[in-house]
Amino acid sequence: GALLSEQLAAAMAERAKKTAPEKDKRLEVIGSKLRALRKAKGYKSSEKVAFDHDLPRVCYGNHEQGANLTMTSLLRLLDIHGLTLHEFFSDTE
Repeated sequence: GALLSEQLAAAMAERAKKTAPEKDKRLEVIGSKLRALRKAKGYKSSEKVAFDHDLPRVCYGNHEQGANLTMTSLLRLLDIHGLTLHEFFSDTE
C-alpha cells in the first residue's frame, strides 16, 4: 500500500528529472539583458513595466528569468526599450 505508493512517487520524480529539458543558457543571457534594460529605465519591478506597456503581469518577469519567448514577444520588448535586434544582440555571442 503506502510503500508501493512511495516507491511509485520516487520513480516518477526520478523520471521527471531525466526527461526535463535543460534550460538554454542563451535564454538566460536574453533575460539578463532585459533585466538590465528595465533597471536602466528606472523600473524597480518587472510588474511595473508590464503594467505601463499593457503586457500580461508575469510575462516580463518570466522573460527576465530566462523563460522561452516568441519572436513576437521579443520584438515587442525591444520596441518598448527602443532597440533594434542588432542593437540588442550586438554584444552577445
